[in-house]
Amino acid sequence: MFERVGVPVLGIVENMSYFENPETGKPIAIFGTGGGQRLADEAGVPLIGQVPLDPRIVEGGDTGRPIVAAEPTASAARVLAAVAERVTEAVTAGARG
Repeated sequence: MFERVGVPVLGIVENMSYFENPETGKPIAIFGTGGGQRLADEAGVPLIGQVPLDPRIVEGGDTGRPIVAAEPTASAARVLAAVAERVTEAVTAGARG
């Protein structure tokens, strides 16, 4: 859709990519794996990040205190910060080139 209207796509962010087991910290792929990477490959753009399914993200949106501010060391907050950094880098690179 974006290609048809001339909007550049910087990459793919896979939302609800996995649920992190609270006891072990290991990812549980509730909805399967690889979908974000497949889409990125098909579109010829990078996979920018895989955001976990974390209720604290929703709570932060509802309360106006995002997880990156409320709990910056949480795994989901670190993933979102990394996504923001990659988007910033892509936008900056596009502005230069």
